[in-house]
Order: sequence, then C-alpha cells, then structure tokens
Amino acid sequence: MESHEVITELMDSYGTSILQLAYSFVRNKQTAEDLTQEIFIKCYEKLDTFEGNSSMHTWLYRIAINHCKDHVKSWNYRKVHVSQHISKWFTSHQEGPESKMIHKSESEQLFNEILTLPPKYREIIFLYYFQELQLKEISDICQINLSTVKSRITRAKQLLKNAITERGAKDGQQTNEDERRSVKG
Repeated sequence: MESHEVITELMDSYGTSILQLAYSFVRNKQTAEDLTQEIFIKCYEKLDTFEGNSSMHTWLYRIAINHCKDHVKSWNYRKVHVSQHISKWFTSHQEGPESKMIHKSESEQLFNEILTLPPKYREIIFLYYFQELQLKEISDICQINLSTVKSRITRAKQLLKNAITERGAKDGQQTNEDERRSVKG
C-alpha cells in the first residue's frame, strides 16, 4: 500500500479520535483542528520510520500525544488565551427535549471537569473511556508501566469524584441562598 493510501486510511479511521485527543489538550476547536492536521502530516513524513513493533494506531496515538504535549509546552500556546467553549461532540440518544438538555448539560459538565485534570490524568481518561483502549495499549502509547496506567485511572477518577462532589455542594449552597433571597424579597 502506498504512503498516501495508508495516511488516508488512518485519517478516515482515527481522524475524529485524534481531533478529540488534541482538543482535550488545548480546549480550542480551531487549534485542535490545526494540531490534527499537523499530526497527520508528521505521520506521513515519518511513515517510513514505522517499524511495526507496535500497531499502527498505537504509533499514531504516540505521535499525537507527543505533538500535543510539545504544543502545550510551547511559548506561543502558553501566551495565547484558550477558549472555554466546548465542542458539540456529545450527542444524546433519541430522548425528549428535557432529557436531551439534562444529558447534554451533564456531559458538558463532566467533560469540563475532565479538562481540568492534569494532562497525565486527562490523556489516560481520554484513551481509556473515550477511545475505549485496553490498559496494555494505553501503556504502550504513553510509554509507561501498566501499573502506572492503573494508578492514574484510579487517581483521575478520584479527582473527578472530588470535583463533582465539590461542585454539587457549591450548587446546593447557591440554590439555598437563592431560595432564601426569594423568600425575603
């Protein structure tokens, strides 16, 4: 198979996943799209260096994660204001309008909480839950021990639980304050 055919196949198979991965690092749709393009260009240029020691998608994710990390570390990225708008990647199932709004709101809140995680936890959560990769694959992609992958998933879940619990407590306090104001008003 020719290089351009391989890249086309990779883009068709993993384009959306790589875009979502990039977005999880930069939190800006336009920047994520640019990074995705750069990642596939880099893969095309480096295709002859692929030795087959891992699967093609493991190799692609490794390039993508490294490229995103490099971008986030860059001076330009640190000086640019990152947009807080969440892309509409979360779609609800066929539900009523109220259920769709609640589901969308909950998904966006969870996604926002995931984006606040440190990168080492965020990438593990993304690969495990959103890409549904096996722990061994994540270990290969991130080039860390399997036990480290497991502990990072556990730690990330605990951080998310704490953040959601804290947000729920704040929301509850706000609701009580609003109710007191309306009774006094």
